Amino acid sequence: MLVVGRIVRPHGLRGEVIVEVRTDDPETRFQPGVEYQTKGGQLKGAPLKAVSVRWHQGRPMIAFEGHADRNASELLRGVLLSVEVDEEELVAEEDEVHDTLLLGLTVVDKEAGEVGTVSRIDHGAAYETLVVKRKGQTPALIPFVADMVVEVDLEAGVVNVDLPPGLLDL
Repeated sequence: MLVVGRIVRPHGLRGEVIVEVRTDDPETRFQPGVEYQTKGGQLKGAPLKAVSVRWHQGRPMIAFEGHADRNASELLRGVLLSVEVDEEELVAEEDEVHDTLLLGLTVVDKEAGEVGTVSRIDHGAAYETLVVKRKGQTPALIPFVADMVVEVDLEAGVVNVDLPPGLLDL
């Protein structure tokens, strides 16, 4: 399963929602008739089927089957939308790695050694953040930027990082 978007909020009175895009191919992933697996929000994993999709200010606005008014679409706030993809589709260009391939990798710092394992990726406006689960400590938040992420070695299952002093103490 590949996360392709996150429902931000309802838009208007007809049940449409604004979706934050988390895919490099939004025109393909957001089409009427596409069924999405869900996570989060109040749906408890129930699938959603797109009835209509239109674009506004670079983001898709989607109406889903069974959510025909603003009150119904309010329940969708924060829901992650996923689609099933073939492994061949996860092949990225050079210097790119799909989120799903990072999950479970071991993060190793040049100075501190093993930090923990990647439990999720948070998407921000400026960059993505690796959320790294550590034993007996709070998760580490590591910006996924070239200055800190030295190498992603999928074969070895390792993300090599060079973190500034004090980052792991935050």
